[in-house]
Amino acid sequence: MLAVWKNFQKYYGAKFAPKIYEVLKSGYDKEKFRRDCISGMTVAVISIPLAMALAIASGVTPAQGLYTAIVAGFFIALLGGSRYQIGGPTGAFVVVIFNVMQNYGYDGLAATMLIAGSILIISGYLRLGSYIRYIPYPVVVGFTAGIGLSLISTQVKDLLGLKIENLPAEFLPKWESYLAHLDTYSTASVVISFLSLAAIIYMQIKKPKLPAYLVCVSAATLLVAVFGLNIDTIGSNFGGMPRFLPMPRLPEISVNLLLKVLPSGLTIAFLAGVESLLSATVVDGMSGDNHNSNAELIAEGAANIFCMFFAGVPATGAIARTAANFKANAYSPVSGIMQSVFLLLFMLLLAPAAKYIPLACLSAVLVLIGWNMMGLGKIYKLLRGPNGDRYTLVVTLLLTVLVDLNTAISVGFIMASIIFMHRMSREIEIETDEQVLEEDGGGRDLTQVLHEQGVVSLRFSGPLFFGGASQISHFLQKMGKTPKVLILRMGYVPVVDATGANIIVEFIKKIKKYDTKIIFSNVKKQPRRVLHNAFLEEGIDFHTISTASTFQNALKMAKRYLKNKEKQEAQNTEPQN
Repeated sequence: MLAVWKNFQKYYGAKFAPKIYEVLKSGYDKEKFRRDCISGMTVAVISIPLAMALAIASGVTPAQGLYTAIVAGFFIALLGGSRYQIGGPTGAFVVVIFNVMQNYGYDGLAATMLIAGSILIISGYLRLGSYIRYIPYPVVVGFTAGIGLSLISTQVKDLLGLKIENLPAEFLPKWESYLAHLDTYSTASVVISFLSLAAIIYMQIKKPKLPAYLVCVSAATLLVAVFGLNIDTIGSNFGGMPRFLPMPRLPEISVNLLLKVLPSGLTIAFLAGVESLLSATVVDGMSGDNHNSNAELIAEGAANIFCMFFAGVPATGAIARTAANFKANAYSPVSGIMQSVFLLLFMLLLAPAAKYIPLACLSAVLVLIGWNMMGLGKIYKLLRGPNGDRYTLVVTLLLTVLVDLNTAISVGFIMASIIFMHRMSREIEIETDEQVLEEDGGGRDLTQVLHEQGVVSLRFSGPLFFGGASQISHFLQKMGKTPKVLILRMGYVPVVDATGANIIVEFIKKIKKYDTKIIFSNVKKQPRRVLHNAFLEEGIDFHTISTASTFQNALKMAKRYLKNKEKQEAQNTEPQN
């Protein structure tokens, strides 16, 4: 048993080991712990207003946002594969959480987190973390911008203090409701919102070292408490804040409920994976460290499942807070753990004051988060790029805002894939020996002579895959006179899929009926393997087809073949003479 355990550690340890294990193993002292405490406190100060604001936007209580920041922050730091990752609620989940809460309540959200967490853990153990980078960039920009725009649209009510009883969840009806109730605005809310926005923008530009969100929320809370402003606050809408984490509780989750929220669970798993690994990659670029993507996915999954027991909401690595953690001179994942400790202390000591926090101020914070998520600079660059990227971006963004995130991601990914295949199919080129004869090189004269004797060469360039299948098939069908020798030049073919191989095989089967000699020239490793398997499946002996390492060698093989064939024909005619 001990030997099995040692082998398990040896094989899996490096692949899934948390970053904290690597850091502590290399040595950890009081000075490093001091650095982690200071950075953890700095990030906690930033996380407090964000956690509460994002929770409110998601349709849950501000306390649940803090629960998530504490629990998820702790487990993502403890189990994660990034040295500086800070976990918690993020804007990417707001729309999904809100819709699930509206339709299924918190038990439905808990089921969603269970699905997402399980998928993330399985993905980590299957080592799928590296595949996240294949998500097309226009799709990522499109759904992120759509989420940002949707987040902004959810905040207009509290930003202006509008009196709306039942706010529609859909984007267009929501704005129709806003316009119909503009005359119900609150002067106090408008003033607090404007001052909050102005103060945050000013501090971010002129005083970037200050925790702008916390300073703004603290000042707005003080104004409300001192002057008794008639404005919606956390206390008036949510009844204040608890002073400790709730006791762990298993929500009531049924199989039927799991099936209903499965699409939302898949969406959250996808978003959590993309955002956490993107965050880890960004901070790697800043720090020079390398994260373990599979350990990170496992940590994200575990964090979401643990949050479910503490009435939390879905969580992932937060790019802005992670970057702030690094800039605050953090040394290790202990910083993320200390962030959770300081957030818990905030709940213990300052919970009574939280009831005075105005919702207008938190809405101002969320509007700026949504604005940053939209990434207008990235959108502008993509809109000036190729048509395919532009269309993918616009469609993904519109579907995110007007339909739902599941549809947006699915359609965007399919569009990007089809456009990519179309681009690759246009890279496929097939040249006959007429073009080959125009080339410079020592084989030119030999090529000319052999061409006149019935040798034809075809040069393939680009990937031979199903996207270009019709183009390849059409060209081969148009070939006129059957040659004595056919040279297939494959040196510029990096990959062949089953469809491309099938077209080549069917063409060879057809042309071999006319006793044509087939010579493959400079076939790469992957195409050689795929073609070999395709020939075996069709009953063609691969060894009866000649192969040459270079085109020049193929020409020499063709010359020898023609010479030998000429001799055989001469011998066959001798008795008749």
